[in-house]
Amino acid sequence: MSISESEALIMHALWENSPLTATELLETVGAQQAWQESTVKSLLSRLVHKRAVRTKKDGRRFLYYPVLARTDYLHSESKSLVDRLFGGRITPFVAHFSEKNKLSKRDLAELRKLLRELDDD
Repeated sequence: MSISESEALIMHALWENSPLTATELLETVGAQQAWQESTVKSLLSRLVHKRAVRTKKDGRRFLYYPVLARTDYLHSESKSLVDRLFGGRITPFVAHFSEKNKLSKRDLAELRKLLRELDDD
């Protein structure tokens, strides 16, 4: 399932605090992005169609809930990035990132810990 950048903003809001109505999403995400109500409703409609979001009728309004888990989304997006840019290999990705962005001592310690844990498995 492919989620656009705009749809991802809606998903992040729903992951943080759901359920939300279209009006509540307009007041938060919509306001930050200068979106109109129709934009928010279109994005929600696309997300419902993709089965990333589900709705529940609450009186005269609809409540929106995420179906797609944040962890599943992060896995899919990170895998896609590494596949597209680095042929599916993590080492060139980390090497490129570390060359362009100085890694902190904390980052390096966390990477070493992760490698030890992976090596132990």
